[in-house]
Amino acid sequence: MSAQSHQHLDEIILSFAKVQWRKVAMIISKVLDECRHRGVGINCHDIAWRICVLVEGGQLQAQGDLSLWRRSEVKLPD
Repeated sequence: MSAQSHQHLDEIILSFAKVQWRKVAMIISKVLDECRHRGVGINCHDIAWRICVLVEGGQLQAQGDLSLWRRSEVKLPD
């Protein structure tokens, strides 16, 4: 993926994040559906990786083990 593709995917991910905690699995599912709707070829592991990058960069906050999608949550920073 190019830097531009990363930025586009990050924008989609952030559009589904809220100020309330949301399960990572739900975010991945919604982003995957939106990407398919837009004709963007992506898989859930790439989306999960970008979520981790967004957490590391401070654009999302996380709780739980992000590798366990159904047992971790993310939200927009306070």
